[in-house]
Amino acid sequence: MSKTVKNWMIRDYKDLVEGVDDALIVSVRGIGANDNNEMRIDLNKKNIRISVIRNNLARHAFKESSLESLESLLTGPSALAYGAESVVDVARALVDWAKKVENLELKGAVLDGELYEGADGVRRLSKFPTRDEAIAQDVTLILSPARKLMGQVTGPGSAVAGIIKSVTEKLEKGETIASVG
Repeated sequence: MSKTVKNWMIRDYKDLVEGVDDALIVSVRGIGANDNNEMRIDLNKKNIRISVIRNNLARHAFKESSLESLESLLTGPSALAYGAESVVDVARALVDWAKKVENLELKGAVLDGELYEGADGVRRLSKFPTRDEAIAQDVTLILSPARKLMGQVTGPGSAVAGIIKSVTEKLEKGETIASVG
């Protein structure tokens, strides 16, 4: 392959990963065509892309980017998986597919510059909360003390309001109210 073609491919890889901060490296070698197509169609519906890459050219393209730490995983047949809302969603989808497709090799992933090596690293990453789930957990944690405080503050007031309502209903019915001693 000529140097010009290599430079074009490196430029294409850079364009491909522009704006991609987190991704996975997998190997799709040995997966049957039907399984491969089914997997790619399913992942595409989830806005996840898989692109087979040439390792040496990808190393050059990933230099000085957030994907640079993936360099150690670029051995043997490699494909870059990216997209969805976060790399956690990508990891979850690929872990599910690895259960269905025997030859899908999960090589590793990068999230916020941290490398998760091997299938165990990808499985660990897939158990992380997504951005939306983390925000929901934070909001719940922040609001929980306020909710408890409101319960404490309104609790006695609710009891008094209940007594006043009961007294009002008895007076409207013409019943007498016994004095409390």
